[in-house]
Amino acid sequence: MPEHTVILDGAAIHRALTRIAHEIAERNRSAVLIGIQRGGIILAQRLAVSLTAIWGQPVLVGSLDITMHRDDVGQAIPPVIQPTVIPFNVTGQTVVIVDDVIFSGRTTRAALDALNDFGRAKRIQLAVLVDRGHRELPIKADFVGKNVPTALTEQILVNFSEDGGKDEVTLVRKDQ
Repeated sequence: MPEHTVILDGAAIHRALTRIAHEIAERNRSAVLIGIQRGGIILAQRLAVSLTAIWGQPVLVGSLDITMHRDDVGQAIPPVIQPTVIPFNVTGQTVVIVDDVIFSGRTTRAALDALNDFGRAKRIQLAVLVDRGHRELPIKADFVGKNVPTALTEQILVNFSEDGGKDEVTLVRKDQ
């Protein structure tokens, strides 16, 4: 049976997102946030609330489905396509791509490719809640909630209250 260890509870997730919002505000005068489907959208929406309070102006949020831009799209079961909603022009903007976990870097690479379909951003930054290492591509997050070195056999599960559960990040160790 797999062993589950909570690495971030709801309060720790809130603290990490508050810190990330302040770091984004320190490096930028303004930005738009684009969450990668699924978990990145919830995080982008939460970051937008904090950044709106810091900057005193609304922060635009979009969602991005990267499924058809993945380099492994034909290797698994048929992909489930989620909506991409970017109700603003990204050209000339500072865009912060938001995701829950960064692992190999392939999702981020696909997000960069997908984002280019919507215009040419002035600057693109990456914010993630958890960085678990094991990069296969030379991609590094600009803003990280928590670094969690993992084994390749381990998994990070991120749950949000918006999905009907509780806010929690869990490390799952599979039996060898």
